[in-house]
Amino acid sequence: MAKKVVIIGAGLGGLFTGAILAKEGFEVTLLEKNSTIGGGLQTFSRFGEDFDTGMHIIGGMAEGGTVNRICKYLGILDQIKLQEVDDGCTARLYYLEDNASYEVAKGKEGFVVSLARYFPDEQEALQNYVEAIFNLAGQVDLFNLRPSDGRLTLYTHSEEFLMAADEFIAKYVGNAKLRSILAYMNPLYGGYAGRTPAYIHAIISALYINGTSRFVGGSSRFAEVLKDFIQSRGGRVLASERVEWVEVRERNVEYVQTSKGRCFQADYYISAIHPCALLGLTDEKAFPKIYRNRLNSIPNAYSAFSLFIKLKADTFPYMNYSEFYMTRYSDVWSFGDVGKPWPLGFLLMTPPVEGQGAFSSKVLVMAPMPFEFVRQWENTTVGKRGEGYLHWKEQQAAELLQHIEHIHPGFSACVERINTASPLTIRDFYAVKEGSISGFSKDCRNITLSQLPVATKARNLLLTGQNNQLHGFCGVPLTAITTCEAILGANYVINKINGCTDF
Repeated sequence: MAKKVVIIGAGLGGLFTGAILAKEGFEVTLLEKNSTIGGGLQTFSRFGEDFDTGMHIIGGMAEGGTVNRICKYLGILDQIKLQEVDDGCTARLYYLEDNASYEVAKGKEGFVVSLARYFPDEQEALQNYVEAIFNLAGQVDLFNLRPSDGRLTLYTHSEEFLMAADEFIAKYVGNAKLRSILAYMNPLYGGYAGRTPAYIHAIISALYINGTSRFVGGSSRFAEVLKDFIQSRGGRVLASERVEWVEVRERNVEYVQTSKGRCFQADYYISAIHPCALLGLTDEKAFPKIYRNRLNSIPNAYSAFSLFIKLKADTFPYMNYSEFYMTRYSDVWSFGDVGKPWPLGFLLMTPPVEGQGAFSSKVLVMAPMPFEFVRQWENTTVGKRGEGYLHWKEQQAAELLQHIEHIHPGFSACVERINTASPLTIRDFYAVKEGSISGFSKDCRNITLSQLPVATKARNLLLTGQNNQLHGFCGVPLTAITTCEAILGANYVINKINGCTDF
């Protein structure tokens, strides 16, 4: 008889973990609190348009890429519809401080040559920097899907590995402006000066240098592909099934109970939600106090404020690249600083749709924001936050629109409707502590604190998702492998992906 697994949360981590275990013969049940599955893969409909809630820029899906290889192992690659970004311009960067813009090209050579156009004296430094980036990324066994010695960390590292990311960049590049430009992807991993490890910066940078993609028609389709895969192998993916209690006795999970009063029992239980949210579902005696204190003490990365904009027909061009806006070069590492004026910067993109033409029908804007900006409303619930909160959101939206006008004069005239999302939206929708968009904040000064293992203090309870090891569209599926191998055995899944058969 197949062993049973219950997974709490049907986001990217839960779905990939469930898909891998379903492929390997487990009877999988996923329990999702929201009415739709997917977590950061979800889309929502407003004003006749479908908007992605997260996972806007996809790395690792090119041929030979990490997620591409995982999807091949699952046999779902042909069901995924992607739009590759332009090779000659994967990203356009704009700095208000001196009204300068920079275009970044795909590939190692393209990346160096494109930036050397603006900084010709730094070409050799750029070449050395890029080689160092790929050297660091190459040290992560998990990222490269290499068999390891079975340790949960799954990497060996050089002296640079745990250097602070900003110090790592400065080691190779002397020009202050160029150093800021090289950190432009910082908002995608919640970076802080002096804290974020160089290997996190290296992995994200290597992914983007190798080229990125976008989901055509919305990221929820990918969630549905994973759901169908699980269900085709006898599993269940149940939406609107909020887990309200996890019964732990003598360091063993006995069952989970949902808001519908249903109990689910299994051989293994996996939490794909924020670890601190998991603690709230258990008795305080379920885990040792030192374990609870550790989870609650880990800082979370900053959150974001987003605009989901419906455009007037045929008024704004479709851009097959992403735009990153910064007010000042020196603030690239300051997105989590509550003492800075907001916004310090934002990501702007036009998501592709089926039959995408010359014009876009919608725009997404994501601006990093510390949770402190909404702290005064933290004890309110959706729809009951008051007029002051609604007015505040209108002010933030107006502020972002003014900044967009610097890049695209006349943009406001293209706007038909706007929907907003604050750090509170992210917190409540995803059940993520303080609305963190990158999970627990990694800290090179105390990596053992923030490098949370997938094993817990309950023998049959594991963790998965962005708060363990790696985050993002690439990192979360890799963490899913680690979670599954805690059940299946070290290197089991990785050997399967690599085509090995001698287990």
